[in-house]
Amino acid sequence: MTGNHLSNLNINSRQLLPRVIPVLLLREKEILVKTRQFADPVYVGDPLNAVKIFNQKEVDELIVLDISAAKQKREPFYEYVEQIATECFMPVTYGGGVTTVDQFRRLIACGVEKVSVNSAAMENPEIIQEAAARFGSSSVVVSVDVKKTWLKGHSIFSHSKKKVPVHDPVQWAQKLEGLGAGEILLQSVDRDGTLQGFDLDLITAVSHAVSIPVIACGGGNTAGDFKSALQYGASAVAAGSRFVFYGKHRAVLINYLSHEELEQLASP
Repeated sequence: MTGNHLSNLNINSRQLLPRVIPVLLLREKEILVKTRQFADPVYVGDPLNAVKIFNQKEVDELIVLDISAAKQKREPFYEYVEQIATECFMPVTYGGGVTTVDQFRRLIACGVEKVSVNSAAMENPEIIQEAAARFGSSSVVVSVDVKKTWLKGHSIFSHSKKKVPVHDPVQWAQKLEGLGAGEILLQSVDRDGTLQGFDLDLITAVSHAVSIPVIACGGGNTAGDFKSALQYGASAVAAGSRFVFYGKHRAVLINYLSHEELEQLASP
């Protein structure tokens, strides 16, 4: 068998593996942090250094979220986003501070493949429709942040204190799909940073209600956690703490699943 054939087999085998996506949180420019339940950000290093390590570990996809942009009512740091996209060997989804279709354009021009919105979708849902029409649905990701209610149900959460148009995450996901969103980043606020596993009830409810891909995020730790989320309907899984901390003392260490672990996720 020739080298080209072997190379093609390796590429094809990786394409069959589940999407497991590290999530990097930016606070201001050049500051990488990790939150717990969307609060108390802890400094974990330099974002570009993390990207370089993920390149070495052959990560296939990356999500970068600027968690301070919306609160500060500012636009993305375009030059820094371009630095990140240039450094990455993998496709990048960027979110944070995006409120207009022109900002979609500028970010895509910076080199990101997908743009994620959250608060803007609540305030102006038509931005999803306009961005999908201009750049294609595959470029439009909507982050849906969800908290459990005291009645053990689920409700949409707005960390920027925007008025929530629809409280039920299933109804909101369906509306977003109808507007043209290509993907939903489904984040459990309660599980964020806890490393205690995904909210499987939430994943099931939302993923079974829409036909677009749902990325489950919040609480993922073990390979078993990731596999369960996929089995319960997620199209992909994402995590932050799992890929920036190591061990029970949460020492900062940029890491990723091994190829063997990824293959376990794909097995029945």
